[in-house]
Amino acid sequence: MTSGPVIFVDDDPDLRRATTQMLTMAGFEVRAFDAAEAALDALDESFEGPVVTDIRMPRMNGLQLFERIKAMDAQLPVLLVTGHADVELAVAALKDGVYDFISKPFDGERLATAVAHAAEKRRLVLENRRLRAAAAEAPADLPLIGDSPGIRRLRETIRQVADADVDVLVVGETGSGKEVVASLLHRWSRRQSKHLVALNCGALPETVLESELFGHEVGAFTGAVKGRMGKFEYAHNGTLFLDEIESMPMAVQVKLLRALQDRSIERVGSNLPVRVDCRIIAASKEDLKSLSDRRAFRSDLYYRIGVAFIVLPPLRERREDIPLLFEHFVLLAARRYERSAPLLTGGHLAELMAYNWPGNIRELRNVADRLVLGVLGDHSCLTGAPRRMPMSLPEQTEQFERAVIEETLQRHHGEIAAAAKVLQLPKQTMYDKLRRLRIEIEAFR
Repeated sequence: MTSGPVIFVDDDPDLRRATTQMLTMAGFEVRAFDAAEAALDALDESFEGPVVTDIRMPRMNGLQLFERIKAMDAQLPVLLVTGHADVELAVAALKDGVYDFISKPFDGERLATAVAHAAEKRRLVLENRRLRAAAAEAPADLPLIGDSPGIRRLRETIRQVADADVDVLVVGETGSGKEVVASLLHRWSRRQSKHLVALNCGALPETVLESELFGHEVGAFTGAVKGRMGKFEYAHNGTLFLDEIESMPMAVQVKLLRALQDRSIERVGSNLPVRVDCRIIAASKEDLKSLSDRRAFRSDLYYRIGVAFIVLPPLRERREDIPLLFEHFVLLAARRYERSAPLLTGGHLAELMAYNWPGNIRELRNVADRLVLGVLGDHSCLTGAPRRMPMSLPEQTEQFERAVIEETLQRHHGEIAAAAKVLQLPKQTMYDKLRRLRIEIEAFR
Protein backbone atom coordinates (compact mmCIF):
# COMPACT_ATOMS: atom_id res chain seq x y z
CA MET A 1 0.00 0.00 0.00
CA THR A 2 1.25 3.46 -0.93
CA SER A 3 2.24 5.65 1.99
CA GLY A 4 3.39 9.25 2.23
CA PRO A 5 1.98 12.54 3.49
CA VAL A 6 -1.73 13.19 3.91
CA ILE A 7 -3.61 16.17 5.32
CA PHE A 8 -6.63 15.44 7.49
CA VAL A 9 -9.05 18.23 8.46
CA ASP A 10 -11.80 17.87 11.07
CA ASP A 11 -12.96 20.15 13.87
CA ASP A 12 -13.95 17.20 16.09
CA PRO A 13 -10.88 16.54 18.30
CA ASP A 14 -11.85 12.93 19.11
CA LEU A 15 -12.47 11.98 15.48
CA ARG A 16 -9.35 13.85 14.41
CA ARG A 17 -7.23 11.96 16.94
CA ALA A 18 -8.71 8.55 16.07
CA THR A 19 -8.43 9.06 12.31
CA THR A 20 -4.87 10.30 12.62
CA GLN A 21 -4.00 7.15 14.54
CA MET A 22 -5.64 4.90 11.92
CA LEU A 23 -3.80 6.54 9.02
CA THR A 24 -0.50 6.56 10.89
CA MET A 25 -0.81 2.83 11.55
CA ALA A 26 -1.41 2.37 7.82
CA GLY A 27 1.96 4.00 7.13
CA PHE A 28 0.94 7.56 6.29
CA GLU A 29 2.57 10.74 7.56
CA VAL A 30 -0.52 12.55 8.84
CA ARG A 31 -0.75 16.31 9.24
CA ALA A 32 -3.97 16.98 11.13
CA PHE A 33 -5.77 20.35 11.27
CA ASP A 34 -8.86 21.53 13.13
CA ALA A 35 -9.84 24.12 10.50
CA ALA A 36 -9.81 24.47 6.74
CA GLU A 37 -8.00 27.81 6.87
CA ALA A 38 -5.02 26.27 8.69
CA ALA A 39 -4.89 23.40 6.19
CA LEU A 40 -4.85 25.83 3.26
CA ASP A 41 -1.88 27.66 4.76
CA ALA A 42 0.05 24.36 4.72
CA LEU A 43 -0.82 23.52 1.10
CA ASP A 44 0.73 24.39 -2.24
CA GLU A 45 1.09 22.80 -5.69
CA SER A 46 4.06 20.72 -4.53
CA PHE A 47 2.22 18.88 -1.74
CA GLU A 48 2.87 15.19 -2.32
CA GLY A 49 -0.29 13.62 -0.90
CA PRO A 50 -4.09 13.88 -0.81
CA VAL A 51 -6.35 15.91 1.47
CA VAL A 52 -9.08 14.27 3.57
CA THR A 53 -11.61 16.71 5.01
CA ASP A 54 -14.90 16.64 6.85
CA ILE A 55 -17.74 18.51 5.15
CA ARG A 56 -19.39 20.03 8.23
CA MET A 57 -17.02 22.60 9.75
CA PRO A 58 -17.47 26.19 10.98
CA ARG A 59 -16.32 29.22 8.93
CA MET A 60 -15.04 27.28 5.88
CA ASN A 61 -16.65 23.90 5.25
CA GLY A 62 -15.16 20.95 3.38
CA LEU A 63 -16.78 21.80 0.04
CA GLN A 64 -15.44 25.35 0.22
CA LEU A 65 -12.01 23.96 1.07
CA PHE A 66 -12.22 21.70 -1.98
CA GLU A 67 -13.05 24.68 -4.23
CA ARG A 68 -10.03 26.59 -2.90
CA ILE A 69 -7.75 23.56 -3.44
CA LYS A 70 -9.19 23.01 -6.91
CA ALA A 71 -8.37 26.60 -7.86
CA MET A 72 -4.81 26.12 -6.60
CA ASP A 73 -4.21 22.66 -8.13
CA ALA A 74 -7.04 20.82 -9.81
CA GLN A 75 -5.07 17.56 -9.74
CA LEU A 76 -4.62 17.44 -5.96
CA PRO A 77 -6.97 14.65 -4.75
CA VAL A 78 -9.54 15.64 -2.13
CA LEU A 79 -11.57 13.06 -0.21
CA LEU A 80 -14.70 14.15 1.68
CA VAL A 81 -15.83 12.66 4.98
CA THR A 82 -19.62 12.82 5.06
CA GLY A 83 -22.44 12.20 7.42
CA HIS A 84 -25.62 10.52 6.20
CA ALA A 85 -27.29 13.86 5.47
CA ASP A 86 -24.41 15.02 3.28
CA VAL A 87 -24.18 12.05 0.90
CA GLU A 88 -26.07 13.83 -1.89
CA LEU A 89 -23.70 16.80 -1.59
CA ALA A 90 -20.70 14.48 -1.80
CA VAL A 91 -22.06 12.69 -4.87
CA ALA A 92 -22.59 16.04 -6.60
CA ALA A 93 -19.06 17.05 -5.63
CA LEU A 94 -17.69 13.92 -7.37
CA LYS A 95 -18.93 15.36 -10.66
CA ASP A 96 -17.10 18.58 -9.83
CA GLY A 97 -13.77 16.85 -9.32
CA VAL A 98 -13.71 15.48 -5.76
CA TYR A 99 -11.66 12.29 -5.80
CA ASP A 100 -13.84 10.22 -3.44
CA PHE A 101 -16.02 10.42 -0.37
CA ILE A 102 -16.29 8.25 2.74
CA SER A 103 -19.48 8.00 4.77
CA LYS A 104 -19.47 7.97 8.53
CA PRO A 105 -19.02 5.72 10.35
CA PHE A 106 -16.06 4.26 8.45
CA ASP A 107 -13.50 1.57 9.29
CA GLY A 108 -9.76 2.05 9.13
CA GLU A 109 -9.19 -0.33 6.21
CA ARG A 110 -11.75 1.41 4.00
CA LEU A 111 -10.22 4.81 4.76
CA ALA A 112 -6.63 3.64 4.29
CA THR A 113 -7.43 2.01 0.94
CA ALA A 114 -9.14 5.12 -0.40
CA VAL A 115 -6.30 7.36 0.77
CA ALA A 116 -3.70 4.98 -0.69
CA HIS A 117 -5.35 5.13 -4.12
CA ALA A 118 -5.50 8.91 -3.94
CA ALA A 119 -1.85 9.06 -2.85
CA GLU A 120 -0.80 6.90 -5.80
CA LYS A 121 -2.68 9.17 -8.18
CA ARG A 122 -0.95 12.19 -6.66
CA ARG A 123 2.44 10.51 -6.99
CA LEU A 124 1.84 9.86 -10.69
CA VAL A 125 0.68 13.44 -11.28
CA LEU A 126 3.81 14.89 -9.66
CA GLU A 127 6.04 12.40 -11.48
CA ASN A 128 4.47 13.42 -14.80
CA ARG A 129 5.04 17.07 -13.95
CA ARG A 130 8.66 16.42 -13.01
CA LEU A 131 9.28 14.45 -16.19
CA ARG A 132 7.52 17.06 -18.32
CA ALA A 133 9.51 19.90 -16.82
CA ALA A 134 12.80 18.07 -17.27
CA ALA A 135 11.91 16.99 -20.81
CA ALA A 136 10.87 20.53 -21.76
CA GLU A 137 14.28 21.82 -20.68
CA ALA A 138 16.16 19.29 -22.83
CA PRO A 139 17.27 20.57 -26.25
CA ALA A 140 15.15 19.13 -29.04
CA ASP A 141 18.25 18.07 -30.98
CA LEU A 142 20.03 16.40 -28.08
CA PRO A 143 18.39 13.04 -27.32
CA LEU A 144 21.31 11.91 -25.10
CA ILE A 145 18.93 12.59 -22.24
CA GLY A 146 19.17 10.85 -18.92
CA ASP A 147 21.14 10.70 -15.73
CA SER A 148 22.02 7.02 -15.50
CA PRO A 149 25.70 6.21 -14.85
CA GLY A 150 26.05 4.89 -18.42
CA ILE A 151 24.69 8.01 -20.10
CA ARG A 152 26.72 10.30 -17.84
CA ARG A 153 29.89 8.44 -18.79
CA LEU A 154 28.90 8.64 -22.45
CA ARG A 155 28.47 12.42 -22.35
CA GLU A 156 31.79 12.80 -20.53
CA THR A 157 33.57 10.60 -23.08
CA ILE A 158 32.13 12.57 -26.00
CA ARG A 159 33.29 15.82 -24.41
CA GLN A 160 36.80 14.44 -23.89
CA VAL A 161 37.14 12.98 -27.38
CA ALA A 162 35.34 15.70 -29.37
CA ASP A 163 38.09 18.29 -29.32
CA ALA A 164 40.99 15.83 -29.55
CA ASP A 165 40.65 15.68 -33.36
CA VAL A 166 41.23 11.91 -33.53
CA ASP A 167 39.34 9.39 -35.61
CA VAL A 168 36.57 7.69 -33.62
CA LEU A 169 34.78 4.36 -33.85
CA VAL A 170 31.23 4.40 -32.46
CA VAL A 171 29.71 1.01 -31.69
CA GLY A 172 26.09 0.45 -30.76
CA GLU A 173 22.95 -1.47 -31.59
CA THR A 174 20.49 -0.29 -34.22
CA GLY A 175 18.59 2.75 -33.01
CA SER A 176 20.90 3.45 -30.05
CA GLY A 177 21.95 6.91 -31.25
CA LYS A 178 25.17 6.53 -33.26
CA GLU A 179 24.21 9.39 -35.60
CA VAL A 180 23.55 11.62 -32.62
CA VAL A 181 26.97 10.86 -31.16
CA ALA A 182 28.63 11.67 -34.49
CA SER A 183 26.75 14.97 -34.62
CA LEU A 184 27.84 15.88 -31.09
CA LEU A 185 31.46 14.93 -31.76
CA HIS A 186 31.43 17.34 -34.71
CA ARG A 187 29.47 20.07 -32.95
CA TRP A 188 31.79 20.07 -29.93
CA SER A 189 34.99 19.93 -32.01
CA ARG A 190 37.20 22.63 -33.50
CA ARG A 191 35.81 21.64 -36.92
CA GLN A 192 32.25 22.63 -36.05
CA SER A 193 32.14 25.53 -38.52
CA LYS A 194 32.82 23.15 -41.44
CA HIS A 195 30.77 20.39 -43.00
CA LEU A 196 29.61 17.22 -41.28
CA VAL A 197 29.23 14.80 -44.20
CA ALA A 198 27.45 11.48 -43.68
CA LEU A 199 27.54 8.36 -45.84
CA ASN A 200 25.79 5.04 -45.19
CA CYS A 201 28.21 2.38 -46.37
CA GLY A 202 25.55 -0.32 -46.37
CA ALA A 203 23.12 1.44 -48.66
CA LEU A 204 25.19 1.52 -51.86
CA PRO A 205 26.74 -1.06 -54.22
CA GLU A 206 30.55 -1.20 -54.43
CA THR A 207 30.99 0.87 -57.61
CA VAL A 208 28.65 3.63 -56.44
CA LEU A 209 30.15 3.64 -52.94
CA GLU A 210 33.66 4.18 -54.29
CA SER A 211 32.47 7.13 -56.38
CA GLU A 212 30.56 8.57 -53.44
CA LEU A 213 33.65 8.40 -51.24
CA PHE A 214 36.36 9.55 -53.63
CA GLY A 215 34.52 11.25 -56.51
CA HIS A 216 35.10 10.58 -60.18
CA GLU A 217 36.35 12.20 -63.38
CA VAL A 218 34.43 12.64 -66.63
CA GLY A 219 34.27 9.34 -68.50
CA ALA A 220 35.50 7.28 -65.54
CA PHE A 221 32.60 4.87 -66.16
CA THR A 222 29.51 4.62 -68.28
CA GLY A 223 27.24 7.55 -67.49
CA ALA A 224 29.97 9.70 -65.92
CA VAL A 225 29.28 12.70 -68.15
CA LYS A 226 30.38 15.15 -65.46
CA GLY A 227 33.10 15.09 -62.85
CA ARG A 228 31.98 14.83 -59.26
CA MET A 229 33.52 15.68 -55.90
CA GLY A 230 33.37 12.82 -53.39
CA LYS A 231 32.45 12.89 -49.71
CA PHE A 232 36.08 13.01 -48.64
CA GLU A 233 36.73 16.23 -50.53
CA TYR A 234 33.43 17.78 -49.48
CA ALA A 235 34.32 17.07 -45.84
CA HIS A 236 37.71 18.84 -46.16
CA ASN A 237 38.47 20.59 -42.84
CA GLY A 238 35.29 19.06 -41.45
CA THR A 239 34.05 15.62 -40.40
CA LEU A 240 33.21 12.53 -42.46
CA PHE A 241 30.75 10.14 -40.81
CA LEU A 242 30.83 6.60 -42.22
CA ASP A 243 27.80 4.71 -40.94
CA GLU A 244 27.50 0.90 -41.08
CA ILE A 245 31.18 0.64 -41.96
CA GLU A 246 31.04 -3.08 -41.21
CA SER A 247 29.15 -3.54 -44.50
CA MET A 248 31.82 -1.80 -46.64
CA PRO A 249 33.12 -4.13 -49.40
CA MET A 250 36.70 -5.37 -48.97
CA ALA A 251 37.90 -3.68 -52.17
CA VAL A 252 36.68 -0.30 -50.93
CA GLN A 253 38.16 -0.96 -47.49
CA VAL A 254 41.61 -1.17 -49.09
CA LYS A 255 41.21 2.24 -50.72
CA LEU A 256 39.75 3.73 -47.54
CA LEU A 257 42.76 2.48 -45.57
CA ARG A 258 45.14 4.16 -47.98
CA ALA A 259 43.15 7.39 -47.84
CA LEU A 260 43.31 7.40 -44.05
CA GLN A 261 47.03 6.66 -43.97
CA ASP A 262 48.01 9.26 -46.59
CA ARG A 263 45.18 11.74 -46.00
CA SER A 264 44.84 11.96 -49.74
CA ILE A 265 42.47 10.40 -52.26
CA GLU A 266 42.35 9.72 -55.97
CA ARG A 267 39.12 10.28 -57.85
CA VAL A 268 37.83 7.32 -59.84
CA GLY A 269 39.40 7.63 -63.29
CA SER A 270 42.28 9.84 -62.12
CA ASN A 271 45.87 9.25 -61.02
CA LEU A 272 46.30 12.64 -59.36
CA PRO A 273 46.27 12.65 -55.53
CA VAL A 274 44.05 15.17 -53.78
CA ARG A 275 45.03 16.17 -50.26
CA VAL A 276 42.17 16.03 -47.73
CA ASP A 277 42.05 17.00 -44.08
CA CYS A 278 38.96 15.58 -42.44
CA ARG A 279 38.16 13.74 -39.28
CA ILE A 280 36.68 10.25 -39.65
CA ILE A 281 33.89 9.03 -37.41
CA ALA A 282 32.95 5.45 -38.23
CA ALA A 283 29.91 3.68 -36.81
CA SER A 284 29.14 -0.01 -36.58
CA LYS A 285 26.35 -2.07 -35.07
CA GLU A 286 28.69 -5.08 -34.92
CA ASP A 287 31.95 -5.80 -33.12
CA LEU A 288 34.60 -4.96 -35.73
CA LYS A 289 37.31 -6.73 -33.74
CA SER A 290 35.32 -9.95 -33.92
CA LEU A 291 34.68 -9.39 -37.63
CA SER A 292 38.39 -8.78 -38.27
CA ASP A 293 39.31 -11.93 -36.34
CA ARG A 294 36.99 -13.84 -38.69
CA ARG A 295 38.49 -11.98 -41.68
CA ALA A 296 35.12 -10.41 -42.45
CA PHE A 297 36.64 -6.94 -41.96
CA ARG A 298 40.21 -5.81 -42.62
CA SER A 299 42.16 -5.86 -39.35
CA ASP A 300 44.55 -3.10 -40.51
CA LEU A 301 41.56 -0.82 -41.20
CA TYR A 302 40.06 -1.71 -37.84
CA TYR A 303 43.23 -0.68 -36.02
CA ARG A 304 43.53 2.44 -38.19
CA ILE A 305 40.08 3.82 -37.41
CA GLY A 306 40.00 2.49 -33.85
CA VAL A 307 41.99 5.34 -32.28
CA ALA A 308 39.19 6.23 -29.89
CA PHE A 309 36.18 4.02 -29.08
CA ILE A 310 32.71 5.04 -27.95
CA VAL A 311 30.35 2.21 -27.03
CA LEU A 312 26.68 3.13 -26.71
CA PRO A 313 24.66 1.35 -24.02
CA PRO A 314 21.40 -0.15 -25.30
CA LEU A 315 18.24 1.29 -23.83
CA ARG A 316 17.53 -1.85 -21.79
CA GLU A 317 20.77 -1.23 -19.85
CA ARG A 318 19.77 2.28 -18.78
CA ARG A 319 16.12 1.78 -17.98
CA GLU A 320 16.06 4.55 -15.38
CA ASP A 321 16.35 7.02 -18.29
CA ILE A 322 13.28 5.65 -20.10
CA PRO A 323 10.56 7.77 -18.39
CA LEU A 324 12.38 11.05 -19.06
CA LEU A 325 13.29 10.07 -22.63
CA PHE A 326 9.73 9.00 -23.36
CA GLU A 327 8.25 12.21 -21.96
CA HIS A 328 10.75 14.17 -24.07
CA PHE A 329 9.62 12.37 -27.23
CA VAL A 330 5.94 12.78 -26.27
CA LEU A 331 6.41 16.56 -26.01
CA LEU A 332 8.25 16.67 -29.34
CA ALA A 333 5.50 14.63 -31.01
CA ALA A 334 2.78 16.81 -29.49
CA ARG A 335 4.40 19.94 -30.96
CA ARG A 336 5.08 18.26 -34.30
CA TYR A 337 1.53 16.94 -34.76
CA GLU A 338 -0.17 19.85 -32.96
CA ARG A 339 -1.82 17.51 -30.47
CA SER A 340 -2.08 17.56 -26.69
CA ALA A 341 0.56 15.62 -24.80
CA PRO A 342 -1.13 12.76 -22.86
CA LEU A 343 -0.09 12.06 -19.29
CA LEU A 344 1.57 8.75 -18.51
CA THR A 345 -0.29 6.33 -16.27
CA GLY A 346 1.25 3.94 -13.80
CA GLY A 347 0.49 1.12 -16.24
CA HIS A 348 2.29 2.96 -19.03
CA LEU A 349 5.39 3.48 -16.90
CA ALA A 350 5.47 -0.15 -15.78
CA GLU A 351 5.17 -1.35 -19.36
CA LEU A 352 7.88 1.00 -20.63
CA MET A 353 10.24 -0.17 -17.90
CA ALA A 354 9.57 -3.88 -18.45
CA TYR A 355 9.86 -3.95 -22.25
CA ASN A 356 13.21 -5.02 -23.75
CA TRP A 357 13.40 -2.31 -26.49
CA PRO A 358 15.15 -4.19 -29.34
CA GLY A 359 14.85 -1.04 -31.46
CA ASN A 360 16.31 1.12 -28.68
CA ILE A 361 15.71 4.89 -28.73
CA ARG A 362 14.32 4.87 -32.25
CA GLU A 363 11.61 2.42 -31.16
CA LEU A 364 10.89 4.47 -28.04
CA ARG A 365 10.37 7.58 -30.17
CA ASN A 366 7.98 5.68 -32.46
CA VAL A 367 5.92 4.50 -29.48
CA ALA A 368 5.71 8.09 -28.20
CA ASP A 369 4.47 9.21 -31.61
CA ARG A 370 1.80 6.51 -31.63
CA LEU A 371 0.62 7.49 -28.16
CA VAL A 372 0.27 11.15 -29.13
CA LEU A 373 -1.48 10.29 -32.39
CA GLY A 374 -3.81 7.84 -30.64
CA VAL A 375 -3.02 5.02 -33.08
CA LEU A 376 -2.03 2.23 -30.71
CA GLY A 377 -4.30 -0.11 -32.65
CA ASP A 378 -6.04 -3.06 -31.04
CA HIS A 379 -3.32 -3.56 -28.46
CA SER A 380 -3.88 -2.37 -24.93
CA CYS A 381 -0.17 -1.83 -24.43
CA LEU A 382 2.08 0.90 -25.77
CA THR A 383 4.64 -1.35 -27.40
CA GLY A 384 2.14 -3.31 -29.49
CA ALA A 385 3.55 -6.67 -28.42
CA PRO A 386 1.72 -7.64 -25.24
CA ARG A 387 1.81 -11.36 -25.87
CA ARG A 388 5.50 -11.75 -26.64
CA MET A 389 7.74 -10.13 -24.08
CA PRO A 390 11.41 -10.76 -24.84
CA MET A 391 12.22 -11.42 -21.17
CA SER A 392 10.81 -13.88 -18.67
CA LEU A 393 8.73 -12.60 -15.75
CA PRO A 394 11.61 -12.93 -13.25
CA GLU A 395 13.89 -11.04 -15.65
CA GLN A 396 11.32 -8.29 -16.13
CA THR A 397 10.81 -8.05 -12.37
CA GLU A 398 14.54 -7.77 -11.76
CA GLN A 399 14.97 -5.12 -14.46
CA PHE A 400 12.08 -3.08 -13.11
CA GLU A 401 13.37 -3.40 -9.54
CA ARG A 402 16.85 -2.32 -10.63
CA ALA A 403 15.50 0.72 -12.47
CA VAL A 404 13.38 1.87 -9.51
CA ILE A 405 16.26 1.47 -7.04
CA GLU A 406 18.75 3.24 -9.31
CA GLU A 407 16.34 6.10 -9.99
CA THR A 408 15.75 6.52 -6.24
CA LEU A 409 19.48 6.40 -5.49
CA GLN A 410 20.04 9.00 -8.19
CA ARG A 411 17.52 11.39 -6.62
CA HIS A 412 19.14 10.95 -3.20
CA HIS A 413 22.75 11.17 -4.44
CA GLY A 414 23.61 7.64 -3.37
CA GLU A 415 22.37 7.98 0.23
CA ILE A 416 21.28 4.42 0.96
CA ALA A 417 19.34 5.24 4.14
CA ALA A 418 17.29 7.94 2.41
CA ALA A 419 16.58 5.72 -0.60
CA ALA A 420 15.59 2.80 1.64
CA LYS A 421 13.15 5.03 3.52
CA VAL A 422 11.47 6.23 0.32
CA LEU A 423 11.21 2.65 -0.94
CA GLN A 424 9.92 1.47 2.47
CA LEU A 425 12.68 -1.10 2.77
CA PRO A 426 14.70 -2.08 5.84
CA LYS A 427 18.29 -0.96 5.47
CA GLN A 428 19.63 -4.52 5.44
CA THR A 429 17.16 -5.50 2.73
CA MET A 430 18.34 -2.53 0.67
CA TYR A 431 21.96 -3.66 1.01
CA ASP A 432 20.98 -7.21 0.01
CA LYS A 433 19.25 -5.92 -3.11
CA LEU A 434 22.24 -3.78 -4.06
CA ARG A 435 24.47 -6.84 -3.84
CA ARG A 436 22.07 -9.11 -5.70
CA LEU A 437 21.49 -6.59 -8.51
CA ARG A 438 25.19 -5.63 -8.58
CA ILE A 439 24.43 -1.94 -8.27
CA GLU A 440 27.58 0.10 -7.65
CA ILE A 441 26.63 2.75 -5.12
CA GLU A 442 29.63 4.97 -5.91
CA ALA A 443 28.20 5.71 -9.34
CA PHE A 444 25.42 7.74 -7.72
CA ARG A 445 27.52 9.84 -5.34
